Amino acid sequence: MAEEVPRLDLRLDSGVKNIKSDTMVTEGEPTDTIKVLYLLALSFSWGLQVWVSFIAGFALVRQVTLHTFGLVQSKLFPVYFHCLMGSSCFSLAMYAVYHPRELLDWHENLQIGLYFVALVTAGLNARWFGPAATEIMFQMQEVEKEHGLGNQVGLTSQREAYAKLKEQDPKYKAYRSTFGRYHGLSNLCNLIGFICTTTNLIYTAMNLSTI
Repeated sequence: MAEEVPRLDLRLDSGVKNIKSDTMVTEGEPTDTIKVLYLLALSFSWGLQVWVSFIAGFALVRQVTLHTFGLVQSKLFPVYFHCLMGSSCFSLAMYAVYHPRELLDWHENLQIGLYFVALVTAGLNARWFGPAATEIMFQMQEVEKEHGLGNQVGLTSQREAYAKLKEQDPKYKAYRSTFGRYHGLSNLCNLIGFICTTTNLIYTAMNLSTI
């Protein structure tokens, strides 16, 4: 009996050491370099979303023809969505490393959830909604070219001609319906991702000790 007690103590000591070593891997303050990289990634995501979603498109559509606008967007959006995926993945990974799950409060749980949602929405746009909308857009443009449409500048030009084509051509009507569905889903994902990034940026700013 006297021999079994030290063995039990040894096992307990070993378990405590393992717990401590595991905890040390995930706890602790991030270095200044990690803080800078984390803030840069989050700011990059937010700035990119603001520029592409609210500035670049509205400025461009008033300067070039609709078909040129569509072509530019088809080249821009894949880069945009994949950049968002990369920065969201990096931000989520960095936040998770320095915020162990067992120590999270509800604010931190919310932030991790927001990072995850931002990553998922960017992924959906990059892999499905974006490419699908682009493919349908080019099919629409082929029909529009046959009827002399698409060379005007601005969204309001020849609106009646587009409506007439939609009424007369069932194939074009189906294209418009499918495009509207994918484009709407893509915009919804983009908006949700923007809200998630904005909320996380606000949380980060509120936790700064000073500017």
